[in-house]
Amino acid sequence: MKTNRDIENWNPEDTTLWEREGKRTANRNLWISIPALLLAFAVWQMWGMITVQMLNLGFPFSQTELFTLTAIAGLTGATLRIPASFMIRIAGGRNTIFFTTVLMILPCLGAYFALQSTNTPLWVFVVLAGLSGIGGGNFAASMSNISNFFPKKQQGLSLGLNAGLGNFGVTTMQILIPLVMTMAVFGALSGSPMSLESSSGTLIGRIEAGTDTWIQNAGLLWVILLIPVSIAAWFGMNNLRTVTPAPGHPVTAFGKILGLYGVGFLAAAVGLWLFLPQPVGLGVLNMWIALPLIVLLTLGIMKLIPGAIQTNLNKQFVIFKDRHNWAMTVLYIATFGSFIGFSAALPLSIEVIFGQMMENGERVSNPDGPSALTYAWIAPFIGALIRPVGGWLSDRFGGALITQIMLAVMVLASLAVGWVMLQAYYSESPQDWFWSFLGLFLVIFAAAGIGNGSTFRSIGVMFDQTLKGPVLGWTSAIGAYGAFLAPRVMGEQIEAGSPEIALYAFAAFYALCLVINWWFYLRKNAYIKNP
Repeated sequence: MKTNRDIENWNPEDTTLWEREGKRTANRNLWISIPALLLAFAVWQMWGMITVQMLNLGFPFSQTELFTLTAIAGLTGATLRIPASFMIRIAGGRNTIFFTTVLMILPCLGAYFALQSTNTPLWVFVVLAGLSGIGGGNFAASMSNISNFFPKKQQGLSLGLNAGLGNFGVTTMQILIPLVMTMAVFGALSGSPMSLESSSGTLIGRIEAGTDTWIQNAGLLWVILLIPVSIAAWFGMNNLRTVTPAPGHPVTAFGKILGLYGVGFLAAAVGLWLFLPQPVGLGVLNMWIALPLIVLLTLGIMKLIPGAIQTNLNKQFVIFKDRHNWAMTVLYIATFGSFIGFSAALPLSIEVIFGQMMENGERVSNPDGPSALTYAWIAPFIGALIRPVGGWLSDRFGGALITQIMLAVMVLASLAVGWVMLQAYYSESPQDWFWSFLGLFLVIFAAAGIGNGSTFRSIGVMFDQTLKGPVLGWTSAIGAYGAFLAPRVMGEQIEAGSPEIALYAFAAFYALCLVINWWFYLRKNAYIKNP
């Protein structure tokens, strides 16, 4: 079914057509895509901040269980990116962005109700954290969609703007959630407040124990913002028939989207059930086995989908035979995986490492500890702000060269911050180490942000129009597993008393990526020279 929002002929490389009408259409789709993606990141990552306040409010869950909620959202978001990578060519850009934006209302509305009582069982939050992964999945579809609108010479800047400003959803969430929890900003809809058991913080200052807080506003806020953005996507975006020849009626397209996301949810649920400890799961697999199992299960189920969807998927699955798809996947894990993983893990890490101190060989509450809700937003803000710069620099100097420089910076900064975390963890005054900790993390986030832009620019240049979208989606999907791995690894190592081990391991991985990037794209006889 063709609508007035479907474009039959689209060729951004045609300079005349681009200047006459293509640029205007592409920019309109981009500037609607950006706020939709911003909200997607906010919904996906909101548990990183919500769990900090759950800890302050005395919800009856351990630190490990709260870290796990954040990790679950990260895992489902990454898994949903796998089917989302292929949605645009099956369901159409306008249909996909609109419907997946609407779907994000579900976890937000659920969080609004569940957070109104400390008696809400853990499994409810597990389900809601899993549903928040819809926001993570949306990134793959969004980037795949925008890549189709712009010519090759503008891939770095356009993808950098979409992803970089979209990444601001993490910072936006980390600023707004603490603020809206301080008062009944939505009137009667805000419900009844709870009383803080320990002091908290916001961008504007510290809040003492005993103060009323409306934690449920952290869910309601996004419901209110998602509605107008969904309307804008429906009336302002386009399906490209050159990319999606047969999206079908919008209702049919929505069914395809639900089916593909259903595959991701099923695979993630099976993996989490086998991985998570009782009473939520069986606890029979460690995460290094569970993650590959989830990825393979997702792809395997997708291959079983009958009819035209399977035919379309088979055409796109050829990316798995391309070595550059795999090389760029590893590099994107290092860049975006670090950005999103550390964004998820940083708030609770600050709260645990600096909110407690060592006294007579035991860790006790630190009254002078900095509040995670006050400072955690700064690092992802830097990473998101600088991402378009990575795309712009890569358009000028080549993506692989910029990626190599950023990886080297990340190796050194990770080693340094690991050492600082060790000193702070065993200190009687950990706050003395806080600014060194935060400063080094700002360096990591800045390097990861620039690397995000440079890797995506390389993909936009290396692959043709038929493969570029699926490769962008696939690499973003696997890279997004950083949102699961980082909170789990950092949470486990902090609880074990060896927080530095996590950062040293990340540094070793970045060093491996330096070798891969050099071998494929920078050495004398590289497969593709500095794309």
